[in-house]
Amino acid sequence: MNINRRRFITTLGIAAISSQIPSFVVQARTPNTIIKPPRLRLGDTVGLISPAGIVDSADVEQARQTFTALGLKVKLGSHILDNYGYLAGIDRDRAGDVNAMFADKSVKAIIAMRGGWGGNRILPLLNYNSIRANPKIIMGYSDITSLLLAINARSGLVTFHGPVATSTWNNFTLKYVKSILFDAQAVTMNDTLITQLTREIITPGKAKGKLVGGNLSVINSMLGSSYLPTWKDSILFVEDIGEDVYRVDRMLNQLKNAGILNQLSGFVFGQCTRCSTGDEPSLTLIQVLQEYIRPLNIPAWYGSMIGHIKDKFTLPIGIKVEIDANIGIIKMLEAAVS
Repeated sequence: MNINRRRFITTLGIAAISSQIPSFVVQARTPNTIIKPPRLRLGDTVGLISPAGIVDSADVEQARQTFTALGLKVKLGSHILDNYGYLAGIDRDRAGDVNAMFADKSVKAIIAMRGGWGGNRILPLLNYNSIRANPKIIMGYSDITSLLLAINARSGLVTFHGPVATSTWNNFTLKYVKSILFDAQAVTMNDTLITQLTREIITPGKAKGKLVGGNLSVINSMLGSSYLPTWKDSILFVEDIGEDVYRVDRMLNQLKNAGILNQLSGFVFGQCTRCSTGDEPSLTLIQVLQEYIRPLNIPAWYGSMIGHIKDKFTLPIGIKVEIDANIGIIKMLEAAVS
């Protein structure tokens, strides 16, 4: 994942912690137990945090206007405007904002300002017991993948791969945010309704499983850690940006060698935005996907509204879904919020 990725232009206008953060002991959870956060309601407060890359005051003000327009109140993380090199503050403070927002009873949802890099660095500093005891919506994508997967794996909380605060909060994106997070609907996300989308079926068929995934580069950077969910019978979705095809090849090979791909029941590659073959001789992205995914004999396709794009689905990590690779459908089999 390119650290210097270009942030999308926002078009719609969408706490304090002690100086020392202890090393938290993670309480074991019952396998397959999930916790659904309470739904959002008009007048609720959303907490904005910068757990990865840097934002400025204009970004924050635009985000405040966006969420106010949605009928929500806004609370800012204490360190939302910090900077430390390419990071939005030191690890302790960025983790502190995550922990403080979960502990704050007035905050009903937590939205990351942007991706970038830095999520992996704060995973050991998160209080997963507190997160489990104070379930609430947390949403983002790109580098925020690390928080979404770790929180789901260690706390059992359903998390949400969706827009960050600096995303383009247009009608398409808002439709899924409102239906899933506010209305508690079990939504069907249908790629065939999007005429400009290029889809490529890798293996036809239908499959059911627990939905997991996020940014491919970030997932690979987490391999070997204790912050990933179980993979058996999962539907894996991935996306990426600015990666040459040979790098995608390398990352899929790593997933294969780690024994992850052969545990899946289905696979969806959303969008690989600005992923090129480069100047040297190269395989195409579809060739690479076919080589790694087709031998698995599981329903799979490329080309879904997931990733570094303006129009994006909201995907709940940790709930049961059914996919249909023939027509590009991800169907939630249950609501993701309570």
